[in-house]
Order: sequence, then structure tokens, then C-alpha cells
Amino acid sequence: MVYLKTEDEIELLRQANLLVGRTLGEIAKIIKPGVTTNQIDKLADTFIRDNGATPTFKGVPSPYGGPFPASVCCSVNSQVVHGIPNDNPLKEGDIVSVDCGTLLNGFNGDSCYTFCVGEVSDEVKQLLKTTKESLYLGIKAAIAGHRIGDIGEAVQSHCEKQGYGVVRELTGHGIGREMHEDPMVPNYGHRGNGMLIHNGLCIAIEPMITMGKRDIYIDEDGWTIYTRDGQPAAHFEHTIAVHHGKADIMSSFEEVEKIEGKLY
Repeated sequence: MVYLKTEDEIELLRQANLLVGRTLGEIAKIIKPGVTTNQIDKLADTFIRDNGATPTFKGVPSPYGGPFPASVCCSVNSQVVHGIPNDNPLKEGDIVSVDCGTLLNGFNGDSCYTFCVGEVSDEVKQLLKTTKESLYLGIKAAIAGHRIGDIGEAVQSHCEKQGYGVVRELTGHGIGREMHEDPMVPNYGHRGNGMLIHNGLCIAIEPMITMGKRDIYIDEDGWTIYTRDGQPAAHFEHTIAVHHGKADIMSSFEEVEKIEGKLY
């Protein structure tokens, strides 16, 4: 069941998502070689709770393992998504995708940003640049009267033209009072296919793009998704509302980009 949101509900979603953006901005301040993903997780957990919200990822059940043990997902290099924070220090040249969710006033925020750790290779920067570009192309296609397949086609065509893999098994999703709602929002598809997009539709669009082949596998921890060929992967995500006919981005990378600059 797809739940279209009212104006008031969209504004509540916006507040939850802006908090995610501010949390990612706090994380950007500490990303450097030697920092651990557990430190990132602790910072996020404290910041979210200090701002009157709850981290939504902690305790989420998995069909393959126990509940997710942390407040953010930290996926390093060949980890595509759902990386569990740990005490391993990040190294110069790593990339880390930090996926963050909040529950504030009954509504969910969800966004992800892939950070560079120190200086990374030009090849990896190009992967990040292309993935981020594909996110905004997908958002541009989220117009009332278009279809969900238009979003996926925009992401897929941009990334595959440059030789990257588009993960099929993981998708974006509807969002509202629940973190994951209908509809699924794939990062691949055909223009004119899929559910018709209406005003009030609130979705998370999240390209998950690989440097090499698109094949993935799940770790024995029941959570962490890796590229099968060991190549790096990038993940960017915004939550949007289709509002007055077009996409209204409710999450924000502004706080991150104030610190990082627009690297890609």
C-alpha cells in the first residue's frame, strides 16, 4: 500500500530528514585516517538523541542475522551497504558510505553520503562523482505523471554509460511513519514503466553503484553487503517528496559540503 502524504506530513518528514543532514555534517568533521567507524557511530547516536530523535537503524531485524547493532551503517570500500561499525581505523585512500536514519515526531529521515578518507584516487573520485550525479538525475525524473521506472532508467543509463555496475538486489523505498514503505524504487528500469508518480509520494532514492561488476554477496554477519569482485562501491541517498508536481529534496548534503567542499 502506497501512502501519499499531506502538506503537514511532508513538513514533519522534512524536519526528520534535515536532522539526518545535520548528523552527516557532524560526521564530516571527524572523517580522517585513524578514525574508527565505531567513533562515527557513537557521534551520530549522541547527536541524534541530543536533538530529540531516535536512530532508526538500531535494532532493525535481519532475515539473515540478529538485529542491527548500531545507529548508522558504515560501509567501507567494497562494502556496498549495511556495514556494521567496528574498531578498525580508517586508512588514507578509503571511502566510507555513512547511511543514517532518524525518527522525529513520528516520521522518518533517511540519507546516505560516501566520504573520502584523506586523499583518494582519481578513479575512485570519478565513481563517487558519477554516483552522486545519478542521484540527482533520478530525483529530476521524479515528477508527477512520470513513472517509477523513469527514476531507475535515469540512474542506470548514467552509470552504465561510464562502465559502472548498478546493484539490482537493493533498492530505494517509500518513507513516512515507517522507515521502509511501498513502493520499491529500483536504480534500474525502463522509461514509462512502473507505478505512476503522484503528488504526495515520499520516497528515498539511493543509487548503489560499483566500480566493477554489479554482483554482490551478504557477509556471514547477516548484514554487510560486499561487491563480489572486491571493487569499491558508492552510495548516495536523498529523501524526496513529490510536491507541487516535482521533486522536493527534504534531506540535505549542505552541511557536509560546507566542510568537505564539493569534491565531486
